[in-house]
Amino acid sequence: MNDVQPSFTDIEYGMRRRSTRRETFLTMMDEVIPWTEWIGAIEPHYYSGERGRKPRTIETMLRMYLLQVWFSLSDEGVEEAIYDSHAMRRFMRLDFSVEQVPDATTLLHFRHLLEKHELGKVLFDAQNRLFEENGWVMRGGSLIDATLIAAPSSTKNRDKARDPEMHQTRKGNQWYFGMKAHIGVDAGTGYVHTVTVTAANVPISTRQGLWCEMTITSPTPMPATRASRNVLTSQAIPTSRRWSSGWRRAKASSSR
Repeated sequence: MNDVQPSFTDIEYGMRRRSTRRETFLTMMDEVIPWTEWIGAIEPHYYSGERGRKPRTIETMLRMYLLQVWFSLSDEGVEEAIYDSHAMRRFMRLDFSVEQVPDATTLLHFRHLLEKHELGKVLFDAQNRLFEENGWVMRGGSLIDATLIAAPSSTKNRDKARDPEMHQTRKGNQWYFGMKAHIGVDAGTGYVHTVTVTAANVPISTRQGLWCEMTITSPTPMPATRASRNVLTSQAIPTSRRWSSGWRRAKASSSR
């Protein structure tokens, strides 16, 4: 994408002796994300702007959405964080003398648009192709992490029932209700190559054989950031196992 001309504030900010981890992370992600391909995937589904106010650019909304995901922020929270953080504002490529941060409602509508058209998987696949083409993945095995994601178990709601997609499971002497995120990470680079979500009672062994095979044939990585790990491990107890790509699928499927 086109570079934004630095302001006097940017020049002064660049005179610091060291960069923060947040700034380093955002700079890295700005460089590795295939922005042109991601924007092209969203464009056919985006608002035409023929009626109502002029929509914000896809790139601006996409950058704001990614900040929300990476740092586990609410719609209002990410809006305030961008105003407060110079590193986030620079990642957004906003010039406050020309435009302001999109409001929380605008971000809400953009997120619903991505969910409606299932564009998350499209963006994930585009990132995978980029990493594969550049040879940024080591095919030495996978770290598989099963993470429990808690959900309300109360039946005091309109349907008088629990969410049918959720289920209860026991870990040790503790019972949990909710879902389970099965996360496959490339052992050599730390990139996430597979993420699936199931009910909490689905054992990790049902996913291991497939991922061991994928490690050999078609790894599909994305950066595993500290922020994303914090989201997936909140209110949960992770368990990890290392699986060599040389192991047979049958052995992986029968192991727990």
